[in-house]
Amino acid sequence: MQGAHHGGVSAEQRVRVEVVEGVADVRLARPEKRNALDPAMFEAIVRTGEQLRHDPSVRVVVLSGEGPDFCAGLDFGSFRAMAGGERLSASAQLPPTSGPARATGQRAAWVWAELEVPVIAAIHGNALGGGLQIALGADIRIVAPDARLSVLETRWGLVPDMTGSQVLPELVGRDVAKELTLTGRFVDGEEAAALGLCTRTAPDPHAAGIELAREIAARSPHAVRAAKRLLDLAGRVDLATGFAAEQTEIGALIGSPNQIEAVTAGFEKRPPVYEDVAPRER
Repeated sequence: MQGAHHGGVSAEQRVRVEVVEGVADVRLARPEKRNALDPAMFEAIVRTGEQLRHDPSVRVVVLSGEGPDFCAGLDFGSFRAMAGGERLSASAQLPPTSGPARATGQRAAWVWAELEVPVIAAIHGNALGGGLQIALGADIRIVAPDARLSVLETRWGLVPDMTGSQVLPELVGRDVAKELTLTGRFVDGEEAAALGLCTRTAPDPHAAGIELAREIAARSPHAVRAAKRLLDLAGRVDLATGFAAEQTEIGALIGSPNQIEAVTAGFEKRPPVYEDVAPRER
């Protein structure tokens, strides 16, 4: 997968992608710096997400980090720059967007929510500050029991500004979101799953994420995308709008080629063979 360059660092050097049988294995690839976020990393994450959006062969994404951590948050150069009133993330060179996330850091998290296909974050080691917020952009989070997660920003005199202030309360409730944010305390994977910050634990989150992704990729990609759209509306629109959206989606699916294949394969007791979503449908 090709990517743009920032300061002599290419997107491929910061984020690695391999697509196998509909599953995109996406890995943050700055292990020597704990996958910390610098302008090149921000740019690579956003561009990777944008490129995956236009790949019709991708049915599910698994997002993880190489090395000992998922992502330890902003790198120290960014904090030093902040002391002088500068935001290094603003120097990332990105195409314009029409989505709600406009700042670079917000786009690095929200690009995963904007994908039409499900995104599974596989979290091990540290997922701190901005790193945790990127994981919050995924649809499902599988976490190692001994992982360390924190809404770390208040420890640095900051607030979560990469969509986390709006997304976190949906997951854990407003009161727990306030506790985690105001204290900046660390939680392990077990507590994260209990709080709803993560979906479940697994000894090897990446392997579990790939296994789940393969299961989802075996379903009709049209139905999977429609289900994600509907579930993302829940709680964000009024019931009349949500119920109407259900009928629109089901109307488009009934009698469609993949829906017919799902039924036919079921009756014939064989694995279904689905058509990918054509680019023109995006």
